Amino acid sequence: MTDNFHASSILPCPGPVNRRGFLRMGLAGFASMSLPGILRLRAASPVQKKKDNTAVIMVWQPGGCSHIDTYDPKPNAPIEYRGPFNTIRTSVPGMDFTELLPMQAKIADKFTVLRSMRHGSPGHPAGTLRMLTGDTDIRDKSIPKYPDWMCVTNYLRAQQGPRENPLPPYVGINFSSQRVGATYLGDAYGPFTVSGDPNKPNFSVPNIGLSNSAEVTQLDRRASLREKLDTLERSFDQAGELEALDEFEAQALTLLTNPKAKEAFDISKEDDKTRDRYGRNTWGQQLLMARRLVEAGVDVISTSLSGPLCGRVNNWDDHAVNHHVFDALRFRSQAYDQAVSALIEDIYERGLDERVLVVVTGEFGRTPKVNYQPSTGAGNASAPAGTKQPGRDHWPRAFSNIWAGGGIETGRFIGASDKLGEDSIERICGAGDFLATIYHHLGIDSSHVFIEDFNGRPTPIVADQGKPIPELIG
Repeated sequence: MTDNFHASSILPCPGPVNRRGFLRMGLAGFASMSLPGILRLRAASPVQKKKDNTAVIMVWQPGGCSHIDTYDPKPNAPIEYRGPFNTIRTSVPGMDFTELLPMQAKIADKFTVLRSMRHGSPGHPAGTLRMLTGDTDIRDKSIPKYPDWMCVTNYLRAQQGPRENPLPPYVGINFSSQRVGATYLGDAYGPFTVSGDPNKPNFSVPNIGLSNSAEVTQLDRRASLREKLDTLERSFDQAGELEALDEFEAQALTLLTNPKAKEAFDISKEDDKTRDRYGRNTWGQQLLMARRLVEAGVDVISTSLSGPLCGRVNNWDDHAVNHHVFDALRFRSQAYDQAVSALIEDIYERGLDERVLVVVTGEFGRTPKVNYQPSTGAGNASAPAGTKQPGRDHWPRAFSNIWAGGGIETGRFIGASDKLGEDSIERICGAGDFLATIYHHLGIDSSHVFIEDFNGRPTPIVADQGKPIPELIG
């Protein structure tokens, strides 16, 4: 693949104007704009073809998934390590999973398991920042120092020129981004956010696709507020930001007025058989929406498998104080297995597997040795408070993730952990390698791209300068 960004790529960060609101403001916001302003935005609508149509869907497991209980079972380890789950064969000889993943086991020839991930950040904030931004600081932070790879991709692709596609380039579907974000790139390069339960009959995404022509006409007739727009224009002209601001206003207006945008988000357009195949639950319908959006031309989609389907504490953080780890894995496994296998199958059946890369991961794994602590409360997958139950804690020294599509060779596993699952020992890969691999698929040479931070310092987009994982390059 030809890299779009190379050694000479030192890019200035954008101005301080918060433009993300223009992508979310909806009819109420645009109703306050004057007719000349709206006509100007339409004139600025994207006309140039996108130079690269590769895309990534990232499925995030917040809290960290136990590698031993899923993709890297240890059937010969002592019971306090291996857990209670049986090992099952997959469609790939020699690559066994646990019984929690029968659907993924059947299509294991369509993805690759990386079993040797490792980094040194043991806390949720630090681990998340490590995996999504490349920050090597092991300390937990409440505010990220570097932008995440999704926002970086959005920013770099924006430098290629306007989009022809009316859809936003980056969409987050129930993605918990509290620990990551655009930082010095500016909020404009964050995701268009979709929240709520797409499985509910009345689910809809606000601020896209006005339902009738009268609403569009209403936008054009608000000339009485021209003076407000003129004042806004003058203030932004002083900062030299008007041209960039217009670009994001144009994107927002396009979302409002283009029926194709509304249709792409509308999973009710899918037939019942397809919706059933993904699972009639939040996770299944999130991943179905992700497939619809990437098929319609969205570049980056991030989605978190969190909430009630995880168990009492709404994530994969299976400490004994939170969950009975094995009950929690049983509780969420059917929805997880079904949704992920349906997404991967669809990517191949619809001919998206060359240009679309699917990555499923969390920030780290869970401790190989099971420990027992009193529960802090009753709920799904957790016994009443005070009841001693099994759990697994944070473990960044060895964990697994899965990769599909992207033109990669599938039906295999990369690397290995030791016999107890405590340490990655073969083909060890770090977070920098993880990020460099994703960037490579997107046509970005992460080793040579720098973006100026708040202080004007050229900052690499992967702090530890990882290298693309050869086995995961299409």
